[in-house]
Amino acid sequence: MTRLAALLLLLFAGMAQAQVAEPDGYHGEPYRSEVPATLTGARVITPVQAKTLLAQGVPFIDTMPRKKRPEGLPEGTIWNEPPHMTIPGAVWLYDTGYDRLATAEERRLEQGLVTATKGDKAAPVVMFCKSDCWMSWNAAKRAVGLGYSGIIWFPLGADGWTQAGGTLVPASVDDP
Repeated sequence: MTRLAALLLLLFAGMAQAQVAEPDGYHGEPYRSEVPATLTGARVITPVQAKTLLAQGVPFIDTMPRKKRPEGLPEGTIWNEPPHMTIPGAVWLYDTGYDRLATAEERRLEQGLVTATKGDKAAPVVMFCKSDCWMSWNAAKRAVGLGYSGIIWFPLGADGWTQAGGTLVPASVDDP
């Protein structure tokens, strides 16, 4: 894909987002569907802006879920979790973007935000997953609800990052 084609794809994806209204609460299934162009209380950025912010040292939080062991595997079957690819330097706060969170995921998100912002609720932090994915929208909305005013939502996420020429690296599973 040429750089121009990738930029046009990003432009059209942004136009599609304008059609979706922000829900009052969190968005459940399907998580991979069109997202709004806005998130009240957060700033929304493009891939170019994301690259600039990463270069400036702004922390990035990846909210994609962790792959689960497939159901129905025979007992004794060894299953190796596939690597999750993310933006370089991003902290992976897996499973924190669902519409309803268990206590462990709420804690993971809260502690991850404290760590990423060094306890400064006004500090900028970028939250993302993939394009047309509600995981980062939900997690960013939760962060705003927790009083974080520096939330930056990157709706095109890892997909937009690579389409704009960025690379991805394997994420580590280090709970904050």
